[in-house]
Amino acid sequence: MAVLVFNRWSVEGITVNDPGLKAYISVEPRVVPRTGGKNAKIRFRKSNTFIVERMMNKMMNAGHKAKKHKITSYSMTGKGYTIFNIMEDALTVIENKTKQNPIFVLVKAVENAAPREEIVTIEYGGAKYPKAVEVAPQRRVDQALKYITQNAYQRAFNSRKSMVNCLADELIAASQNSSQSGAIAKKLEMERQADSSR
Repeated sequence: MAVLVFNRWSVEGITVNDPGLKAYISVEPRVVPRTGGKNAKIRFRKSNTFIVERMMNKMMNAGHKAKKHKITSYSMTGKGYTIFNIMEDALTVIENKTKQNPIFVLVKAVENAAPREEIVTIEYGGAKYPKAVEVAPQRRVDQALKYITQNAYQRAFNSRKSMVNCLADELIAASQNSSQSGAIAKKLEMERQADSSR
């Protein structure tokens, strides 16, 4: 019997197309995506964690964007059940809007939002200058999850739209590589800056 995510959605046929991320986005399903930090203490082991659970973990502590972390932290306080409900409801909204498997949309969004290049600051002889570097695969996934959650929280702040709808819209836009997605816009901006500092 196949395991269904949230006891509703199958992951059958869902694959990661980006060859660099295949080993770092896990689509092994869980009925309840909550392993309790089993893979947290061993290096690179978090890549074995189901991507939905990694998204939920990032939503519990996404960091601040535009200094609003303190104010928006009503659902960023590590409350697993709150995030569980937000994630399940957001996936339901995605399914209703796109008529596609929402897990496929999530995986596609993470693939599309993962930056390939970024800038580091090099100090040489007392002078600092930017240098473009390639992003490690695991960091690509981490950055994509961070951008998606931060932009969803940003849109839900002081807005009539709920976090559920903001997260669903962000994931749909990112999966379609749309400029409406804040995560895609951030990725393109980073890659443009890296390109100019070669």
